[in-house]
Amino acid sequence: MATNKENMIAGKLYMAGGEELARDSKRSRMLTRLFNNTTEEQGEYRVELLKQLFESTGESLHIEPPFRCDYGSNITVGNNFYANFDCIILDVAKVTIGENVLFGPRVSVYTAGHPIDADVRISLLEFGTPITIGNNVWVGGNAVINPGVNIGNNVIIGAGSVVTKDIPDNVIAVGNPCRVLREITEDDKQHWEKLKEEYYRDIEQ
Repeated sequence: MATNKENMIAGKLYMAGGEELARDSKRSRMLTRLFNNTTEEQGEYRVELLKQLFESTGESLHIEPPFRCDYGSNITVGNNFYANFDCIILDVAKVTIGENVLFGPRVSVYTAGHPIDADVRISLLEFGTPITIGNNVWVGGNAVINPGVNIGNNVIIGAGSVVTKDIPDNVIAVGNPCRVLREITEDDKQHWEKLKEEYYRDIEQ
């Protein structure tokens, strides 16, 4: 017979209780409490706590406290991950985040789901569906990423968006529900490369 944790990881119905999940939850709350109580002078300690909390990370990551998650052990982030204030990741299923990803303030990532049928729902059975976010993604403030969503590479998600379906590579997507607004083009690249060159030229003078 499977445990609640095994069912949770497998995406099956499970009860958020039992000794194993309670222990994992307690560990997560301890580490996030320690993290959220750090000061701005404790940058290295913050990274150390996050590396203990998450399943795996890149070398460079920065999260502004406060931060909340269910377990942490189901979260993987690539190199150069940044999350602004009040980030929430409900990781009852896997959350995989690529490299060079930026979260604005109050971004919420929810893998957790509840049954549509009310009788089953009030029995406290629940489930989770994994979320994947690609490389070079910028998620605007107050965006919500819902269970089962896959976001491609080089994507911008507009502030306040509610992402309910997969988003392809190389697009700007906005709204509730979030939809593709337009592709990111070579003209965009040339425009921003020009501004970057102007910045470095001006800053050196």
